[in-house]
Amino acid sequence: MQDSLRPILHPELSYKFYNVGRENTPLLVIDNFIQDAHSLIDFCEENINFSKVDNFYPGLRMPAPAMYIHAVNRYLMELLSNIFGLTQDKIAGGKALYSMVVTPPDQLEIKQCLPHIDSFLVGDLACVHYLCGKEKGGTSLYRHKKTGYEKITAEIIDRYHHAVLEEGALDIARKSYMNGANDYFEPIAEIDAQFNRMIVYPSNVLHSGNIPPGFDFNPNPREGRLTLNSFIYCKRP
Repeated sequence: MQDSLRPILHPELSYKFYNVGRENTPLLVIDNFIQDAHSLIDFCEENINFSKVDNFYPGLRMPAPAMYIHAVNRYLMELLSNIFGLTQDKIAGGKALYSMVVTPPDQLEIKQCLPHIDSFLVGDLACVHYLCGKEKGGTSLYRHKKTGYEKITAEIIDRYHHAVLEEGALDIARKSYMNGANDYFEPIAEIDAQFNRMIVYPSNVLHSGNIPPGFDFNPNPREGRLTLNSFIYCKRP
């Protein structure tokens, strides 16, 4: 069944990359990533198997075909090497998941109301491939105001957690999604969603989806906030 999906690069692919924030974190933005990206939605709809897989993502996920993450690694290898220093010999593996935000704000866990990281291991990368339009909300990278932290590593994660608790960032009277600055966090980069756009950034940078007020938490893959979220893991010394 996975053989029915063979993603190939779009002939009009273009990209830009930036160094953002005080830590000059690399951020890659690719437009027109995959040719016939609608086939990715077709595959999702035909093989739909969403479930709540963890307590961090505010919605549902299902595995993407292995062919997809192989294509990401193959097609992006030169960019990943040049921009992030992640060469083929350093890649330990990866995974890709279809993802849909479907949790209303009042049902969020407190930690889901704040920016988060996907991994504190240096070298790992996260990719978001939008299979929806701008109206579904893009993604922002953040700085924690009190500490100035933008990327969270094993060395500082305990200090970061302590600072967040101490300042009361978890004492939320009314739950809401991140969508811009608040008293504790400020964006260092904001990227709009755009159909067939992919963004790539280090997994340990603070980030959050931009979920606006009045968002329609539609679980239909053709109508909701459908993304393909990939994680590329770096080998450890």
